[in-house]
Amino acid sequence: MEQPKNNLKIVSDKKARMLLPNALTLINVCIGLSSIKFALDAKFELSIIAIIFAAIFDALDGRVARLLKGTSLVGKELDSLADVISFGVAPAFIMYFWSLKNLGKFGWLVTMIYVVCVALRLARFNVSSNTESSWKDNYFEGVPSPAGGMLILMPLVFSFSDIDLIKINYDIVVPIFFIIISFLLISKVPTYAFKKIIIPRRMTIFALFGVVLFFGLLLIYTFKVLLICGIIYIILIPIGYFSYQKICKQKISSDGSNDNDNDNLEDIL
Repeated sequence: MEQPKNNLKIVSDKKARMLLPNALTLINVCIGLSSIKFALDAKFELSIIAIIFAAIFDALDGRVARLLKGTSLVGKELDSLADVISFGVAPAFIMYFWSLKNLGKFGWLVTMIYVVCVALRLARFNVSSNTESSWKDNYFEGVPSPAGGMLILMPLVFSFSDIDLIKINYDIVVPIFFIIISFLLISKVPTYAFKKIIIPRRMTIFALFGVVLFFGLLLIYTFKVLLICGIIYIILIPIGYFSYQKICKQKISSDGSNDNDNDNLEDIL
């Protein structure tokens, strides 16, 4: 009689599905640490590019985990720790080595404040409830850490963009950027999350062309494109706030009208 074969598995299917997204997260950490090394060597262009790649891997790991159904609490916590390094510590140190060190102790204080705010923002995100209404899923509470990390680098990006329209005193602008963005990170200002972007089928080809065009321009005019993206995101912050308030008022009024209809129905019965 033929004996059934025992399938030897080194890891379970669930753990195997967790490997790839966690590996992407760890690559994110390594890239973030490498950006600090580039800054130490005064290779600030490479530092910026490294942070961009870290942001790409940060966007990929969560989506890959959900696609493979390999999400886990360990992966969630690991992702937050990676974000603290890649979008908290790394951008802060890059800007410190580039500009803030000229301000002495005040520059170091501003650097620490930003990193602490990134950590607080991620801690709040981890403990936040997931029972909100579905329409709120398209908004973050405060500026997300990857966006904050890129915004912090905008003065450095501007210096490499070869745009000489205005003269900037970086000893003043950089600390102001740090303070404002630190506040936005821990604030409750709603910002667009871009999680529910619906592209009509007839517009798919144009969307693909737009993506190709964007990355082509990014490769050729890297710092100019990054600067424009940063400006657009800053403009979207107040737009997102007013959009959130408008939808929130509409939901409250619709819920109130439904309650009144139910009360009238009860009176009739």
